[in-house]
Amino acid sequence: MQLIHPERRATSPEELASRLQLRELAPPGRPYLGVNMVSSLDGKATLDWRTKGLSSDVDRRLFHHLRTQADAVMVGAGTVREERYGRMTKNDDLRQKRVNEGLVPDALAVVVSGRLDLPPDLPLLNDPEQSVVIATASRDELPGLAGKVEYARTGDDIPRLLDYLHEQHGVRSILCEGGPTLNSFLFAAGVVDELFLTLNPKLLAGASAITIVAGRELVEPAEPDLVTVAENDGELYTRWRFRASSGR
Repeated sequence: MQLIHPERRATSPEELASRLQLRELAPPGRPYLGVNMVSSLDGKATLDWRTKGLSSDVDRRLFHHLRTQADAVMVGAGTVREERYGRMTKNDDLRQKRVNEGLVPDALAVVVSGRLDLPPDLPLLNDPEQSVVIATASRDELPGLAGKVEYARTGDDIPRLLDYLHEQHGVRSILCEGGPTLNSFLFAAGVVDELFLTLNPKLLAGASAITIVAGRELVEPAEPDLVTVAENDGELYTRWRFRASSGR
């Protein structure tokens, strides 16, 4: 892997996702929020409704190391169902990396599901080592879960959810892994500070697969600044930072 911007040198997924200190970038009153996505060259976020066909081994290494950089990992219900999410921090080496960077060993999992449309047998919800916050408008609870699950009754109010995570869990940095619908709510709320985007050298075309941000148009286009670009076998790993966000 080669870093090609802002300088040229050898790098690795582990280096690209180390010492980012996202917590130190948190604006007053809310956590710092980055979005991590992979897409085809024409902007499609899934292949056959999953990211697996777009994600290379190198991208998956970067994916898991980026999770070591944030207090919490956020994901929408559709993505967590399709990808069958399990424990966020996958192994002891990654947990030790989090500790070395001043974080707790396991990232807090935050699942956004307005209707609580989640299968109770989801591995993420049944791992006793994983703490999970489900943000929902529903007053119900999922039956028979073995994991450490709590409910934030925040509905689709993103600023209220961020307040809850900040006040109840001390969260100062969040990495969101989509999907596209959740991303649209985050961008509409003006709370996205960074975008980590892997560009896979494939063209998919067609109308079925949605892009990395779905939903209605933004009032104003989001215009990020390019921070870094790395390359491996034609795949590009980019990092973008948005100017002052409008979200409180």
